[in-house]
Amino acid sequence: MSEAPDEQVTVVYTDGSCLGNPGRGGWAWAVDGGPSDSGGEARTTNQRMEVTAVLRALQSLAGPLHVVSDSTYVVNCFRNHWWVGWKRRGWRNAQGKPVANQDLWKELLDLALDPSRPVTFEWVKGHSGDRMNDVVDLMATQAAALQ
Repeated sequence: MSEAPDEQVTVVYTDGSCLGNPGRGGWAWAVDGGPSDSGGEARTTNQRMEVTAVLRALQSLAGPLHVVSDSTYVVNCFRNHWWVGWKRRGWRNAQGKPVANQDLWKELLDLALDPSRPVTFEWVKGHSGDRMNDVVDLMATQAAALQ
């Protein structure tokens, strides 16, 4: 899907963190030189925090978005269209088990697949010197520590 030429794509970085898994968790998103947010939960998992970070970013930011994440769980869901199989199988994964975090996934899919707003995903290697990935990693880790 192509975006209107006058609509600039916002690049948002997201990350989730968990101190213990499950344990105290944090999520964060940030736009370089722009808005950001973070939060956490007292008992959660790293995967839930990764999905929550993207969900909160999409809920908070308008217009076309390009999400950069170090989570293969998040990025591959969209790149490899895992959600198509999940829906076809009644929210069961390829092993026939209920999809983990489906409450969050359902909300995220509604936003990420909305045809009125293009959303794309890119994977970045974590802890590899990408400045904005390091920023959201620190924000998510601090949010987890505060739980």
